[in-house]
Amino acid sequence: MNLLVRFLLSLVLTLTALPSRSQMTIEIIGGASNKVPIAILPFRMQLEGGPNPGDVITTDLERSGYFRLLDSKGGVSPADTDALALSEWKSRGADAVVMGHVIPAREGRVEVRFWLYDAVRMAQLAALSYTTTPAGLRSVAHRISDLVHEKLLGEPGAYSGRIAYILKRGSRYELQVADADSQNPITVVASPEPIISPAWSPDGQKLAYVSFENRKPVVYVQNLADGQRKAVANFRGSNSAPAWSPDGRGLAVVLSKDDTSQIYLLDLQTGEARRFTRGGALDTEPLFSPDGRWLYFTSDRGGSPQIYRADIASGDVSRITFEGGYNVSPALSPDGKTLAFVHRRDGRFRIAVMDLASRQMQVLTDTTFDESPSFAANGRLLLYATLVNGRGVLATVSVDGRVRQRLSQSGDLREPAWAR
Repeated sequence: MNLLVRFLLSLVLTLTALPSRSQMTIEIIGGASNKVPIAILPFRMQLEGGPNPGDVITTDLERSGYFRLLDSKGGVSPADTDALALSEWKSRGADAVVMGHVIPAREGRVEVRFWLYDAVRMAQLAALSYTTTPAGLRSVAHRISDLVHEKLLGEPGAYSGRIAYILKRGSRYELQVADADSQNPITVVASPEPIISPAWSPDGQKLAYVSFENRKPVVYVQNLADGQRKAVANFRGSNSAPAWSPDGRGLAVVLSKDDTSQIYLLDLQTGEARRFTRGGALDTEPLFSPDGRWLYFTSDRGGSPQIYRADIASGDVSRITFEGGYNVSPALSPDGKTLAFVHRRDGRFRIAVMDLASRQMQVLTDTTFDESPSFAANGRLLLYATLVNGRGVLATVSVDGRVRQRLSQSGDLREPAWAR
């Protein structure tokens, strides 16, 4: 299979699937060596129905691999913060305690109040209030999880983001969007023909993707709020690999309309596509740096697929990856300092990261066929796709390689993308 076909179709044409439509399940397969012991009390609920935020926060922190959850079943948050028995939780080994209330507000809305306490020092670390709809309770709970993670570990959490991915069930392809914990999946578009390469707009309101519904690859942009979509790259030949510019006004795309597959810069207002790379090599998988200065991409111009970086202003190109004969699918951390990519070693395709300042590389995964790395908004976690028993699943790994988990669902999951 030549390089172009691999990047366009990956394994999406050969995967098999089961017809079930069950939710994803999460399997924790690695965690930090020193986990923070924490008690999450069920929130006191003053309304019927809806998820208890305490349960959602418990699931979030437990699956992160950084926390050890103490048993709080049968308990409930006290009606008043003064009634919280911090000394009791300290004696049970808790470093921190979370409690909260959900109370009715005006016009059918609800108010979520929460408190985070240091059980060792007997001190309050955070207290906030959120007003939302009953349907928004899960979203608020994820935001609380982010704050708890940051207060206790000193870095932002990644629980409140959204992910996009391709699900193949039988002969049906679906582009789905879900919460970061895989709940609340929504099908954005479905087709009997392959859908590949989802990419989030910088504001998280749109998705660019490639659909083969017209028997050729065409790039679409779809608004998630109203479902409106537009074919933005439907030139002669192949149209593939969309990547958003940091300002959201354009895309880098791979077109074969004039020559071999080359990278073009597409203005979404005018529809004009300006050629950026030239030559007989295959250039694909473009990626803008967060500051808009650089364009990273994969090319076989050196004889094997490697990752390169071009200065957008001058067009000057330099090679980034040198270790091994196959490095593809670049992804950048939100601060632009860490590059993730797929690295082939001993016939296995694994997720690796490189510190761009030192050019030091570390392989993070130990599976056989990993693809499509994507950074969480906090830059500390990577989402990717892998094969388990011949079936596609999603997985996450921390950038230090210590914390890992898998998200599986009936059907094959591919090409994940994490919204910023």
